[in-house]
Amino acid sequence: MVKPQTNDQLLLRQQFERYSENSPFRRSENTVQKTRRTWYKNHPRIMDSQAFRKHGTEMVEYICKYLDTLKDRRVTPSVEPGYLRHLIPSEAPFEPEEWSKIMQDVEDKIMPGVTHWQHPRFHAYFPAGNAFESILGDMLGDGIGCIGFSWAASPACTELETIVLDWLGKAIGLPDHFLALKEGSTGGGVIQSSASECVLVSMLAARAQALKRLMAQHPFTEESHLLSKLIAYCSKEAHSCVEKAAMISFVKLRILEPDENASLRGRTVSEAMEEDELQGLVPFFVSTTLGTTGSCAFDNLEEIGKELKKFQCVWLHVDAAYAGNSFICPELKSLLTGIEYADSFNTNPNKWLLTNFDCSTFWVRDRIRLTSALVVDPLYLKHCYDDAAIDYRHWGVPLSRRFRSLKLWFVLRSYGISGLQNYIRRHIELAKRFEQHVLKDKRFEICNQVKLGLVCFRLKGNDKLNEKLLSAINESGKLHMVPASVNDKYIIRFCAVAQNACEDDIDYAWETIVDFANELLEKEQHDELTEIINRKKEDTLAKKRSFFVRMVSDPKIYNPAINKAGTPNMSLDVTSPVVGHSSNPIIRTQTSMDRNSWISWPLAFLFNSNSDDGGQKSNVSLRFRHLDTNVRAISSRRNSGATSSPSPDNELGSINLKKSPIKPTTPSPRKGGLSLTTTSNHS
Repeated sequence: MVKPQTNDQLLLRQQFERYSENSPFRRSENTVQKTRRTWYKNHPRIMDSQAFRKHGTEMVEYICKYLDTLKDRRVTPSVEPGYLRHLIPSEAPFEPEEWSKIMQDVEDKIMPGVTHWQHPRFHAYFPAGNAFESILGDMLGDGIGCIGFSWAASPACTELETIVLDWLGKAIGLPDHFLALKEGSTGGGVIQSSASECVLVSMLAARAQALKRLMAQHPFTEESHLLSKLIAYCSKEAHSCVEKAAMISFVKLRILEPDENASLRGRTVSEAMEEDELQGLVPFFVSTTLGTTGSCAFDNLEEIGKELKKFQCVWLHVDAAYAGNSFICPELKSLLTGIEYADSFNTNPNKWLLTNFDCSTFWVRDRIRLTSALVVDPLYLKHCYDDAAIDYRHWGVPLSRRFRSLKLWFVLRSYGISGLQNYIRRHIELAKRFEQHVLKDKRFEICNQVKLGLVCFRLKGNDKLNEKLLSAINESGKLHMVPASVNDKYIIRFCAVAQNACEDDIDYAWETIVDFANELLEKEQHDELTEIINRKKEDTLAKKRSFFVRMVSDPKIYNPAINKAGTPNMSLDVTSPVVGHSSNPIIRTQTSMDRNSWISWPLAFLFNSNSDDGGQKSNVSLRFRHLDTNVRAISSRRNSGATSSPSPDNELGSINLKKSPIKPTTPSPRKGGLSLTTTSNHS
């Protein structure tokens, strides 16, 4: 009796027959190839393998030329939002287009709107890995085109990822319980798309663990009620992805204040957790950061880990997206102190290990606690090796997964750990060089502890001054940097980013910053002086207006009848009007009657307006306070023999004005008007 063949045996036989010359599979493949050739012939613009080889070579050449000539391009684009929709049709083309036309549009329409992250003048954010070895690894993975959601979907895709993550974990210095292939370990590593996804996945796992424990303690309580009691913690300097993860997980998040060095301390965490427990909340997750985004600060992981031992089932996650890569250097492993307390750890080789995005590596102490929170296992995804192999679809949010381990594998093998160590050390040296430039200029200050490749600095002064400086630099397109807030101060971040950056790039950047700072400070000084002058003018004008208002509104001065009784503080004595022919009020100074009086002109105007013909003519010459003009009262013709009244409605007498010698003019007298005569005041 013939033993029935297993599925694996049938698969091997089919593969053997496929490549046998006389096999029907072989003949069918030849038929398929003929069909493909016929189809390509009828569609000449569709790329076949021969055209791909040609255009692939051209694409490699284009990429190399782009990277070699980056210095000639502006580091940031000078475009406005919506620029591209005016250059590209609103609908996709119905007919195929020539490849040459597509590539021409790349240069003419796409490149003008690209921010060049590989530019030697780009110093924003953190590095974006882009080694040629990684590009080729991505190219191969895309060419293979497998979707490795399970071991059965592509065994090599899954197993290479497991091996490479163990390689990197050992190089970083992670404890053995994070390594998948270490005997007795229940942990392991996986490649996620970003550090944000790593934080989210770890929080979801911690939440599932906490709810399971609470449901066991309170079996008759609604899960939604227990969920409302959960609370997570992070530093104010933590990445914003922690807050977003809490929003997605529907849990509370308490943001804690770090110390003066932007480091979260153990005591701060434990005190907050104790307070929340007294309020009936359940602490379940703490996210720490080694190398914060704002200033590359390091939370005190060892202190926090020890404090968390006092609490039940609290998940400790360590986000080291940028700095974690540097731990492959022996001299920097001290920054990893306390990692033995962590439940999960992530770092991004696509930041500082020359690997293309996306490649965020994530390790857990216990993979069962992770997968139990995310497992969804429909029948169409099951396979016969479920219990023996790792299925990475249970390790994250997405089901479909690319062959991302290839590019990391290419980089680790091509550079070796020693080559990557030298690359990281080089960037740290460049950052130290920039730090020395800043320290030599007393107008600037350093705002962080420069341990790796990031320098935070600012002009001494207010935040507005530094905002203007950074805005002017970025608008010029000569450099690109971004700001951050450290200890509630606006600071400028400068990061060594370019893969082949050198001392000349750092020196150029500093010279550019100094040039803009000089221009800004000079303008600020000029603006400050102008502001002082304008303020002084405004104050002077305000005083003049105030003086005038007081003079015309004080009833003791405005109405001579009030002064008739005498006012001790008055510098002028006004006699009561005398009824008679050709008389005016007599104004006498306390000193000399023949000297010019400094009485303001509104006051003199009002005094003379109440004259009558019975008064005597005053010899007092009144002078405008701000004009070189004398005023002398003259008896009125119209009021002769009339009774004087203190009312301002009386008709006015004539006033004789003395001014600089010009041709005398005598305007026609009007009712109640003034007779003006100008003569030299210097005679």
